Amino acid sequence: MNFIETRGNDGQHPEKVSFSEAILAPISSYGGIYSPEHLPDLGIDFLQQHLNSNYKTLARAILGAFEIDIDQAVIDKALSLYDAFDDSSNPVPVTKVDDDLYVSELYHGPTRAFKDMALQPFGVILSAMAQKRQENYLILAATSGDTGPAALETFKNRDNVQVACMYPDGGTSDVQRLQMVTEDAANLKVIGIKGDFDDAQNALKRLLGSATFKARLKEKNIHLSAANSVNFGRIIFQIIYHIHSYLELVRQNAIELGDKVYLNVPSGNFGNALGGYYAMKMCLPVEKILIASNRNNILTQFINTGKYDLRQLSVVATTSPAMDILKSSNIERVLFDLFGSERTRDLMLQLDNEKYYELTPTELAQLQAIFAADFCDDDEGKKYIKNTFAKGYLMDPHTATCFKAYDTCRDKALKTIVYSTAEWTKFSPVIANALTGEVDAHDIDALQSIAKEANIEIPVIISALFDKDIAQKSIIEKENIEAEILAFL
Repeated sequence: MNFIETRGNDGQHPEKVSFSEAILAPISSYGGIYSPEHLPDLGIDFLQQHLNSNYKTLARAILGAFEIDIDQAVIDKALSLYDAFDDSSNPVPVTKVDDDLYVSELYHGPTRAFKDMALQPFGVILSAMAQKRQENYLILAATSGDTGPAALETFKNRDNVQVACMYPDGGTSDVQRLQMVTEDAANLKVIGIKGDFDDAQNALKRLLGSATFKARLKEKNIHLSAANSVNFGRIIFQIIYHIHSYLELVRQNAIELGDKVYLNVPSGNFGNALGGYYAMKMCLPVEKILIASNRNNILTQFINTGKYDLRQLSVVATTSPAMDILKSSNIERVLFDLFGSERTRDLMLQLDNEKYYELTPTELAQLQAIFAADFCDDDEGKKYIKNTFAKGYLMDPHTATCFKAYDTCRDKALKTIVYSTAEWTKFSPVIANALTGEVDAHDIDALQSIAKEANIEIPVIISALFDKDIAQKSIIEKENIEAEILAFL
């Protein structure tokens, strides 16, 4: 399968590229990104065929449908990393929480967040490709808290790969920060920046498109790629768990094969929701995709009004910090799929230049036929955490935003799949405050409080972080990112 450019071709890039080329160099003409030339049309027969398939078998079939140009041995090695998740036979358990609400738990990997689902196999594939080509790569990552630890974990000590990971200083939880700054592999560089996630992501996109920066890397015989969801190598693995979760509901006799469901996704950069959108177009019976936001509710505004307006906005720090994002990269792929490259280029360039664009009424109707959206503020999120814990289920504050969308965005009594993106351990002060009212300055105190309240143990992989040495100490102004990375190389 070929991949094409979301903003059309500028004459400087090839009009079509292979999967491997798209993930090695993910930025295309006019600062756009790559999307599939077409999506596989799998249909209900595919779901029937894989009703009893395990996760890895389903993943192989979906990757095969995309006809990606990766050796099968490399794919098998990449997918084998799911064997190290909590349950090797089912890396993504789906748990019933209410009569028609089920939670797909995407956080059972090594960094306890959903980014492991895509980045664990992605790291194997990209490193194998670099070795096959006898090339060296710098992988850039910008993180609001979860991409960074997952990218560092998957790429550490891999051959032909170095990683520079940027995070907003003070904009992550203690656990997320410790997962990054305690990494000591020689091929990893972690950079705290004085700014927010959008600053980090803007720096990443600028560097990916910078001829000067690429020339400096070329002097060092280094190529450039990215671990963020601008890279389709991330997105392709995020399609899989949506299809798996639907099949889990069938296996649990919650639905009949072919019944429609709601997908309910906490959304920041929109990669998780985009995976659901592609799954819906490929084969999945979906009524609508419910988009849950926090107070940085640009996506709610966009889906409800058609206006993407950043002119009077700045990022607000919330208790669900991985969603503290205003410029959601993967909206671009939805625009491209719905409206084509010319319209997408016009809208995205207007956003870059004017911090604003607006869909036509016809375009908005197309968008709202697929998506519905609401946002959940911090106090509401804590109430959902407390009330759901009283029913016997412990969840993090990002998952809690979905419970608001579940209450307000559905117009049919259909089963709903909520996607839980992080384990409770990643945001423990918020959860402890929700459950007991206490205010903890440090994650370790909150972790111990929750463990006692819920009668569970803190996972060793989390508790051990607090005894590790800090190996990554860089905290810089955002203007100095390029120089810091070049010094690392």
